[in-house]
Amino acid sequence: MKAFKYILLGFTAFASLSCEEFLKEEPEAFLSEDQYYKTQADAINAVNAVYFFLNSGGSSVQTPYNTLFNTGMNMASDDEDPGPGATNPDVRSLSVQAHSSTNLRIYELWQQHYAAIKKANVVLEKIPAIDFDNALKARLLGETKFLRALYYFNLVRLYGDIPLILEYQKFVNASDYAIAKSSSADIYKQIEKDLNEAAAVLPASYGSPDVGRATAGAAKALLAKVYLAEASLPLKVSARYQDAVTKAEEALSSADGGKGTYGYDLVSNYGEVFLPAFKNNKEHIFSAQFKSNSLAQGNNENPRAILSGIPGLSGNYAHMVRYYTEGNDKFFSIYKLFKPGDKRRDVTFVRNFTSPTNGKKYGLSIANAAYPNDSTPFWHKYWDPNSTAVTNQSAANVPIIRYAELLLIHAEAENEANGPTVKAYKSLNKVRTRAGLPNLTAGLSKDQFRDSVYLDRRLELTYEYQRWFDLIRQRDAAYNGTFVKNLHKVGKTNAAPKHAFYPIPQSEIDNNALLKQNPLWE
Repeated sequence: MKAFKYILLGFTAFASLSCEEFLKEEPEAFLSEDQYYKTQADAINAVNAVYFFLNSGGSSVQTPYNTLFNTGMNMASDDEDPGPGATNPDVRSLSVQAHSSTNLRIYELWQQHYAAIKKANVVLEKIPAIDFDNALKARLLGETKFLRALYYFNLVRLYGDIPLILEYQKFVNASDYAIAKSSSADIYKQIEKDLNEAAAVLPASYGSPDVGRATAGAAKALLAKVYLAEASLPLKVSARYQDAVTKAEEALSSADGGKGTYGYDLVSNYGEVFLPAFKNNKEHIFSAQFKSNSLAQGNNENPRAILSGIPGLSGNYAHMVRYYTEGNDKFFSIYKLFKPGDKRRDVTFVRNFTSPTNGKKYGLSIANAAYPNDSTPFWHKYWDPNSTAVTNQSAANVPIIRYAELLLIHAEAENEANGPTVKAYKSLNKVRTRAGLPNLTAGLSKDQFRDSVYLDRRLELTYEYQRWFDLIRQRDAAYNGTFVKNLHKVGKTNAAPKHAFYPIPQSEIDNNALLKQNPLWE
């Protein structure tokens, strides 16, 4: 992954400057903006900087796909909670919907995404004027549009109506940065435009060292997901269900009823989706790339899910399952939603960890459990068997969209557009077969099939930063949202309709006279 490594090296070097070096009045070497953006190498590095916000990290930095989506989003869902190691009050308040517009995680999610969009806008302005290979230039611009679309897709799902910034802002007066919100519908139009333009110029695949960059298949798969979101709550643009079907089939392989020639498929072993040794396999359509213990390029989810106090492992148990009452069981959780024969369960979770120092097993029993020998399940998807005891950072990639999800998108959209057809069953059953489950019962109603897809999405994609977005958009048979009901079911009784969107960060409103708070948060 050299193409990603270079830009991260640059950021890390900057962060490691001593105070004395940083405060020098006359730096020994300095490139102004006008001196930069001159060469092909400058263009590549500028695009790498847009990728940077997917995977950068370190002891004091969280970016969206490196723990920020977990501490700022997943823990607010019905599957997760902050564990004993998550002591940040902003995280804990967010997890029970007791947050406000001054919550730090809500601000960081906003700031990180707009910082990435700013870098994308710089690329889209500067690179066209650089004289180098036209094919490579088109590809780099396509990658940037794909990334900008992804960042806006996250923002519009988190905050609703938001400012749409498409130009490089280099103003002198602070007032020039004041921008009003655009409607969610307009944000989605721009996302669609960026992804369609990206798909038209991006390659089907890459060779080393560029594996992991955005591809044409990734742009089409993400666009299918965008269409599904538009068709769902809150926009309810029902025509987009058929668009999602059509676009998904452009990326699905022919064996699965599609027209795609990208070589996507499910790997036979669910565990190989996440293990670093099998990263960027045929199931990964687009993922955030990580390297273990290498200049802040490691996945920090690894230690956060590990029990603290295990000799040889540096876990802090910051992320845990959400327990709630189901019947007589006061310790029900998503773990118990998996059927015993579901192969996904024992990849997603472990009940104990083996110390590399003494070989002993460490876990947590549950006192007064409803079932004998019940114990705590720990998240395990980003476990890296080769991580060191120093940081336990993982080299496991974070899937942003993978083939299993594309199949589930196709199944859901086909059911909504045309009912539970043979095509819808085929896509869902392929995911279930890999999990070791029987085919879904034939003859289900449209509503029953929808509920089945929702459940399989929850189980297939748990701990992959998907659940919160699904909670927002999913509905019942009458097209009423299930967001509040689902959170109340697990004991998060503060949840109200306003919590489906985050408030606009107060600091942004204070600095932008044209930016208004989300209506239910006023």
